[in-house]
Amino acid sequence: MLRGRDRQRVAVDALLRRARAGHGGVLVVCGEPGSGRTALLDHARRSHEAVLCLDDVRELDDDLRRLAADVTGTRAALLIATEGEAFGLPHVVLDPLDRAESLLVLHDLLPGLPPALAVDLADLACGNPLALVELAGALTSDQLGGIAPPPDGLPQASSLRARLLARFAGLSERARTAVALAAVDEELTADDLARLTGDLEAVTEAGTLLDPRRLVRSTLAAGLSPAARFRAHAELAELLPAGPRRTWHAARAGRAGDDGPADLLTASAEHARRCGDFATAARDHDRAAQLTADTEQKARRLLNAAADHWARGAPHQARAVLRCAVRLTDTPELKALMDLVAGGIDLGESLPDVAADRLMRAARSLVGTRRGLAVAALGFAGEAASIAGDHRRYSAVAEFAREIRLPDEPPATRLTLGHLAGMAATFDGRHDEALPALREVVELAHRVPGAQPRIWASQAAYVLGDAVGSHEMATSAVTAARESGYTALVPWALVYRALSALLLDQHAAALTAATEGVHAATAVGQHNAVVDHLTILALLAALRGDSDTALHRIDTATEHITQRGLTRPGTFGAWAFACVDLARDRPADALDRLRLHPGHAGIKVMAAPQVVEAAVACGQPGAGDRALRRFERWAEATGSSARLALSHRCRGLLGGGSGAADEHFEEAIRLHRASGTAMELAKTELLYGTRLRRSRKPKLARDHLRDAVRIFQSYQADHWVARASAELRAAGDSTGEPGDRPELTPQQAQIARLVAEGATNREIAARLFLSHRTVEHHLRNIFARLGVRSRVELTRRLD
Repeated sequence: MLRGRDRQRVAVDALLRRARAGHGGVLVVCGEPGSGRTALLDHARRSHEAVLCLDDVRELDDDLRRLAADVTGTRAALLIATEGEAFGLPHVVLDPLDRAESLLVLHDLLPGLPPALAVDLADLACGNPLALVELAGALTSDQLGGIAPPPDGLPQASSLRARLLARFAGLSERARTAVALAAVDEELTADDLARLTGDLEAVTEAGTLLDPRRLVRSTLAAGLSPAARFRAHAELAELLPAGPRRTWHAARAGRAGDDGPADLLTASAEHARRCGDFATAARDHDRAAQLTADTEQKARRLLNAAADHWARGAPHQARAVLRCAVRLTDTPELKALMDLVAGGIDLGESLPDVAADRLMRAARSLVGTRRGLAVAALGFAGEAASIAGDHRRYSAVAEFAREIRLPDEPPATRLTLGHLAGMAATFDGRHDEALPALREVVELAHRVPGAQPRIWASQAAYVLGDAVGSHEMATSAVTAARESGYTALVPWALVYRALSALLLDQHAAALTAATEGVHAATAVGQHNAVVDHLTILALLAALRGDSDTALHRIDTATEHITQRGLTRPGTFGAWAFACVDLARDRPADALDRLRLHPGHAGIKVMAAPQVVEAAVACGQPGAGDRALRRFERWAEATGSSARLALSHRCRGLLGGGSGAADEHFEEAIRLHRASGTAMELAKTELLYGTRLRRSRKPKLARDHLRDAVRIFQSYQADHWVARASAELRAAGDSTGEPGDRPELTPQQAQIARLVAEGATNREIAARLFLSHRTVEHHLRNIFARLGVRSRVELTRRLD
């Protein structure tokens, strides 16, 4: 079965080519209304004169079967479009667009569409192309300007809406009843309805109108008359077992008991929240709010629903609920709590400096009444300031944290406040002050449950140079976030899992974590975290010497970095770009890129080894020495073997031809081996070997260069293999490339697996954030390494 928008057009065109050659046949195009079936048939009509196109076929009768047989082997082609199955004939499936594809469609329709509104529309359209077109075309100026909320259903004039409602009207009464039940309860499946009603025939007749997606359910619910909606709620109040769903439907049907359905739903929501089921908690808090008359209580319940939506990774639903809640109250505490939730949403998808200000406002308002939440707001405010690269703002957050700190704080509070103090001191270069605070953060994280403390501890351990501890904490944070239902924290934890793996020189693990992070962040609408992971992926590619991949990923992230002021990932991107410059022998560009970029202070310190390398190559050792001093203070304070190795390598580069330089290189090699950082060891041996060759010590040079070639080969860092091999030949080694070549790199293994699953090159490029050309390059290398000649052979090899 073929999938993917490109494949569908390719399949149709292939059929038409066969028909022109006298080998015609039949192709079924399967897809929901609005999926583009008719457009594909129109394309076929325009492309070939002998095309029979049948749209909206419900069943294949004997006449159609004979027609399908008659066109086979002729100059004609028969295309059949249907919502259902393919009747056992060759077919393509018009699957719904994914979110990224939907956003591209919206961008083409309305350039400049606000990102948050675009995501709202994409989520509502559920991948239906016609729905995207009709929703975009019906937006009002107030909605485009952010004054009015986004649409919650198809517009009245929608042709797709009319078609769905006409289908509904054409059903039997029993089938309409089944659809109405599903329309007022988004959790009901077709199987549920068959079991509850015992009317399998009606459920079967309803067919695709029981589609559980929001687009269909919201359209049909809006089309119900008040009486039909009332009857549906009443019937479900009878059919469903006791519980919050039955309570809700009974209340909507006017059959609630004396216990107060809103209070019962609130109790259910709180229980679900304690169990980590934030989707159910959000549903029941929202339903309780709808049944609440008192505006303050209604606002509080809506606020709780918004917080639950945020925790489960649904920021756009959270923001929509907040829009309703904020108009209902002027109570300072509720306003501050709304700022806390809105700031958390902004942290993931909007301007980080705005998020930091909003969260600081929440912290100041809550510190006297809801101290735990005030401290949580401070922690998020610090992260927002860090993403923005605004160290003045970060210092202000840390100073307020110092002002409110009490001598007998509980462990969770001490951990967050200590993290802010330690990171602020680190950014200022006050490592003697930072280290005790960060060590306490790591120690406390072993006693404080939850994902967030482990994220703080992973960052603290990373700064301390404890790569293993950082990776363990980040992995524990990912697990805790998923087990507790805090999906919103997963992409954040994966940032530190990727960075700690990179510090460990485990490039495959870093690649896996960052790729997973992009997809996790995309799934929960955290665009800022997507950019974080993209720039980490760019850095990984650049360090391996894969310049094309690195530049493609930087280009993908740049627009978002610029639009939202994301200085932290912007500095990762500049670091990656500088690595590309060095790989392409452009040290002056690399030096300017790192030295002149305003950037994130902490990341600029981390990039000091590349500054030194570029400065030495440009004949500006003074610039390298200035950058190295800050890095050395950090490395010496933490005692990290991996960072001390880089420090000695840099001193070796700056030492020129002195004997001290040799000592620094030898010590760097020893520390690399002690810390297990093989990729950096290979780069040090390459740099040292190059220096020895130029100092007319070819025998010593060859020993180091052979090691470098072997290690680069093990990482499949082809660029660096070629460079080290060239140096090795220049040093008098005729072989140039010793050692056996392994099979596949981690990225090649990912590509091979996707090929085996049937993905096209374009689909692989989108999935792994590579350019189409890069995928083709990797596939050629994969075929060569595995000795296969086609995708079919590759699939068989991997089975």
